[in-house]
Amino acid sequence: MIAKWIKEKGILTKLLEKGIKFLVIKECKKIRNLKIDIISTSTQIFKGVIQKINISAEDINYKDLFFDELQIEADNLKINFKLTTKELKFTNDPLIKFKISLTQSSLRTILLSKNWHWIGDKISKEILNEEKLIDIKIRNGQLLIKTSKDDINIIKEQHINVTAEKGKVYLNNEAYNKTIEIPVEDKIYITKIYIENKLINIFASSSISF
Repeated sequence: MIAKWIKEKGILTKLLEKGIKFLVIKECKKIRNLKIDIISTSTQIFKGVIQKINISAEDINYKDLFFDELQIEADNLKINFKLTTKELKFTNDPLIKFKISLTQSSLRTILLSKNWHWIGDKISKEILNEEKLIDIKIRNGQLLIKTSKDDINIIKEQHINVTAEKGKVYLNNEAYNKTIEIPVEDKIYITKIYIENKLINIFASSSISF
């Protein structure tokens, strides 16, 4: 069956891949090595259906969230594709499954950035009893967070566990016996999160609209 799809992958599919690539690039401030692979026949596309799509990319900046690797998979997408203008619209909000990976450098950049530093400060205050997050590293499968107080030049380090439960992400400080939920959009459901080779790997599903 896969061989048949590949054989039938013609100019219409390639045009559609370019249209989706344009939409993805439009949503990101930065993205490299973006690859779009559509598995669907020309007949299905004419009927407004994409049977399956795979997307992969590296070095992504999406709304000042930095990801080192991204993999997306979606099935049964409903589309309106105008061949004359190459205009593409999704007529449903497809459910996607995705995996994102980020290094400690990307995580540090996010939590110390102008748009997202409030999350870092929230972590410091609620589970570390400090005012400000100043650095974060990945070590031995945990997050190593450095904090300080605004009026005292003392730096503390705490080891934090990161877990996923019932679609949410949690950070836990065993030393203080405190846990905090990290804010995530309601439509995103986190299925698994783990740290391996100094990479945070997040598996999730979400509806998405363009």
